Amino acid sequence: MNIPFFSKKKTNDVPKKKKSVAREWLDAAVFAIVAATIIRTFFIEAYTIPTPSMEKSLLVNDYLFVSKMHYGPRLPMTPLSFPFVHNAMPIFGGKSYSTAVEWPYKRVWGFSEVKRYDDMVFNFPDGDTVFAEMNNPSYYDLVRYYGWTKETHPIVTHPVDKTDNYIKRCVGLPGDIIEVKEGVLYVNNKPAPAFRFLQQKYIVTTSGGFLNMEALNNLGILDEDIIQGQNPNLYLINAIKENIDAIRKMPNVVSAVPSLSGKELAKTPGEICFPHDTANFAFTKDNFGPITIPKKGVTVPINIHNIALYQRLIQVYEKHDFKIQDSTIFIDGKPATNYTFAMDYYWLMGDNRHNSLDSRFWGYVPEDHVVGKAWFIWLSYDKKGLRWNRLFHSVKSLED
Repeated sequence: MNIPFFSKKKTNDVPKKKKSVAREWLDAAVFAIVAATIIRTFFIEAYTIPTPSMEKSLLVNDYLFVSKMHYGPRLPMTPLSFPFVHNAMPIFGGKSYSTAVEWPYKRVWGFSEVKRYDDMVFNFPDGDTVFAEMNNPSYYDLVRYYGWTKETHPIVTHPVDKTDNYIKRCVGLPGDIIEVKEGVLYVNNKPAPAFRFLQQKYIVTTSGGFLNMEALNNLGILDEDIIQGQNPNLYLINAIKENIDAIRKMPNVVSAVPSLSGKELAKTPGEICFPHDTANFAFTKDNFGPITIPKKGVTVPINIHNIALYQRLIQVYEKHDFKIQDSTIFIDGKPATNYTFAMDYYWLMGDNRHNSLDSRFWGYVPEDHVVGKAWFIWLSYDKKGLRWNRLFHSVKSLED
């Protein structure tokens, strides 16, 4: 006797329709994009060294991975963007993102805090505004020195996480006192460590005759780092200290002394440094400060004489309404004689001290601009081919 209620249900023996090859490729592509985006956002991201500002610590065409895990991943601030593209579309140009949705700055837990002398990747603070026709990150300098305006030269503005990525050494933490005296960096009134690959320019004087260029090249000094003066006995050479020590031992070398910018050059175009107020701050790249790096929660007095140190911080980074009227400072419409910082800030400098666009020229790096820590190099090459001795080495090990 069959009881329908207890009878076994028939299974559907019709096989599922097989995905087309195109659908399989699409699914794989979507999965790869999502996975890669998660990895780049929360774990590691590839980065290329494009300029010599960190030579010889980090070399042009070093390809390295940047750890987002050390300082804590920063959540996307401009989430609507084209995958694997930073701020401009390849080939066709134009922005690769939309600002229709913007999220506030947040950072999740990381392995460690930023440590003094870390190699840090960050969003270039001055890169929030560039000239459209040249995409030049020196927009503020061109406005400051040449009077360019957005009315005569169209500009493009970028949100924080879509400004260009830079890499420098973090030499100043929040609350640190930074000073450069006669080319020597002081942190909290003590000389900073003498990094092996720290470079600067030296004036080399000979007793006559030419320097041995082959010997210089063998020391790792490139032709572009050597300039011979109108006086054939004078050379300007960009080099690390141990190479200069070797040059001093050459038979026809009389002296090799640092080429420094004194404070008398503070108003000279090309030498003018942050905070770009030469009346109150006569700074040059070799004689700078002292200044104290802003720290979250710390309150400082502000007045017409020191406000250049803080105006961009207050107005741009911490987004307050700011104006000066009749020598009185107004913040959010109210007269202000002090200010309390809402974020931590850092001071970044390149190891190639005389060939580096760094904090001496554009100021502090806010915490929301910090991208990650330079971790290890996975590829490196020059015109001669692969630099085998750099492949798969940590950045720290190559700097020792």
